[in-house]
Amino acid sequence: MSQEQGMKKRDRNKTAGLLKRFIQYYKPHKKLFFLDMGAALLVALIGIVYPIITRTMLNTLIPERQYQMIIVLGLLLLTLYLAKMMLNYFIQYQGHMMGVYMQARMRSDMFAHLEKLPYSFYDTHETGKIMSRMTNDLFDVVELAHHGPENLIISVLSILFSFMYLSSINIWLTLIIFSCVPFLVIISYSLRKKMRKAFRDTRSAMADINASLESSISGIRVTKAFTNAEKEKEKFEVGNRKFKEARKDSYSAMGRFHSGNTFVTDIFNVVVLIAGGLFLYNGKIQFGDYSAFIVSINMFIGPVMTLINFMEQFENGVTGFERFCEIMDARPEQDEEGAEDAGVLEGHIEFRDVSYAYDEDKGVLRHVNLNIEKGKKYALVGPSGGGKTTICHLIPHFYNIVSGQILLDGKDIHHLTLESVRRNIGIVQQDIYLFNDTMRENIRYGKLDATEDEIILAAKRANIHDYIMSLPGGYDTQIGERGVRLSGGQKQRLSIARVFLKNPPILILDEATSALDNTTEILIQNALDELCVGRTTLVVAHRLSTIKNADEIAVVENGQITEQGTHEELMKKRGAYYNLYQLQFRANAG
Repeated sequence: MSQEQGMKKRDRNKTAGLLKRFIQYYKPHKKLFFLDMGAALLVALIGIVYPIITRTMLNTLIPERQYQMIIVLGLLLLTLYLAKMMLNYFIQYQGHMMGVYMQARMRSDMFAHLEKLPYSFYDTHETGKIMSRMTNDLFDVVELAHHGPENLIISVLSILFSFMYLSSINIWLTLIIFSCVPFLVIISYSLRKKMRKAFRDTRSAMADINASLESSISGIRVTKAFTNAEKEKEKFEVGNRKFKEARKDSYSAMGRFHSGNTFVTDIFNVVVLIAGGLFLYNGKIQFGDYSAFIVSINMFIGPVMTLINFMEQFENGVTGFERFCEIMDARPEQDEEGAEDAGVLEGHIEFRDVSYAYDEDKGVLRHVNLNIEKGKKYALVGPSGGGKTTICHLIPHFYNIVSGQILLDGKDIHHLTLESVRRNIGIVQQDIYLFNDTMRENIRYGKLDATEDEIILAAKRANIHDYIMSLPGGYDTQIGERGVRLSGGQKQRLSIARVFLKNPPILILDEATSALDNTTEILIQNALDELCVGRTTLVVAHRLSTIKNADEIAVVENGQITEQGTHEELMKKRGAYYNLYQLQFRANAG
């Protein structure tokens, strides 16, 4: 088998696989689908009645002056058109609703899958591009889901019926007309591949625009603060230009596709006019039959044009479904086979010779060993980029290590279910994410079945209750997108209240106070100190003064732990920790 044949076979297998997956979304709506297709079939059958009645009138009823039958057939045609109107309403309404149901299912499936994907997926995929696949791409998919089978059935049946009917009028003239069809197929096939690639590029460009827009809008306050609106416009225009170029190519391909196919269909009229005229001149066809043939040819050209439009719709839908499947085929987080529920952990954490890399060329941690006894406070310090946050992310199993072991209460986290591990861990980070909801619901996120009293108690322990009660809406106050109506300290205290409510045995504080002013930091620190009581706590600290009382401190540099000990022990060593502390002390004194 040649390389070209192998590629064609892979393309066919890929298309067959996509079709099989696509059909799965029809299954819950089989009844509606068959009703929709039945309605489409009846519309196609009604479409052939007009030329039949036209031929009958021209050849029989009018010459024989059967006026009563002319009126009867006219009324019959009117009745059929009324039925056609109702059928078209059903097709447009219920057919589209079937598409909406399928789209909703696809969105639900994609969202559920996105929730299962690991941290690493979101490290490499922009939010705007993901949103584009869930909105723009799925819209084209649903249009194909509804109109695709319907247009295909109506067009194929109409072409078949028209061939049978036109053959009954004059078989040779019909064969001449249908001989143009292969030219249409050849042109469509040759132009289809270019159009498909062009539409795929357009989808990609649109996703880039969405990603840029999402980033710019999310950072609008930073843009205004630094008066960099022009820079954001420049960044947006880069994507906008790519989109215009991609659209230009896609419309050019579409233009060639339509113009080439329209030219062939126009040839049909020329052939009918010339060939039919010659047949009429030579007495091989009656005038009434010739007139009916001219009327009926539109019954053939219409479905052909529908098939042409279907090709464009098919390319859009297939491209959108391919991009949908790319997300759905991303490997989700999975528990190891035989993984056990961790239950309620005591909080003993141990790293044994742990190494980790984001990819093969970028090692982040190398041979890290640490041991945190339950209920102890362990601090990580060191320069930015040294690997402190990565250590924090490995404990909840957000990433898979390259080598070594991470143990919780003596059990390898790979042998524990992801949900049960994370259920035992509370995280407070510098970058707080709050949902566009009420104060109450943002706190309740730590324990979805929490009572009102539990929520209030958590807020009090986080020193945020008094502030909440000072608001007109109290706990029902909306905080805005990402908590935009709150100060940094208020956001932090809400996140701490969440963790109080969760009440985990293990606590991770990743530079939780580094972005706060001194006064606010004291308030937050008091809440954090209470939160740490009775829990195993891992602290990533920027201000070394906040972790002087830690049971043990580790210095992390270049992915390795270079020093470990208490504050006093490390100060006596006069090593990296001593230098960091002295540097920070002099900066504070200055």
